[in-house]
Amino acid sequence: MLLRTLICHLVVGKRKIQELRKSKRRKIDKSFGTDYISFFSKGDPQSYHDALISPEAPFWKEAVNNEIESIMQNHTWDLVSLPPGCKTIGCKWIFKRKMKPDGSIEKYKARLVAKGYKKKGGNRFL
Repeated sequence: MLLRTLICHLVVGKRKIQELRKSKRRKIDKSFGTDYISFFSKGDPQSYHDALISPEAPFWKEAVNNEIESIMQNHTWDLVSLPPGCKTIGCKWIFKRKMKPDGSIEKYKARLVAKGYKKKGGNRFL
């Protein structure tokens, strides 16, 4: 049983596989005290459609417009024609509520991000 707590090297064919060690420490429940208050809010919208059908749609629309305005003012992107044989990389809206320390909503934040996980290695994107 002592071998289980140490890293064991098992040789399978020509590959070496390491078995991970497990912690021996006891897990301790954490208590933040009786004066600790956590604020649970509804989940943020996961898509543009979810934001537009929510009761807070006017606030999300304003956040989206602010983000687009910021992108245009900062010249973050340039509109160019797509070269033949190329595919575009999509984008996604990320929505977050920024909270004040008292738990009230400070502002609604929307970010437009590129789906970078879709690009293939070796390609340059200008």
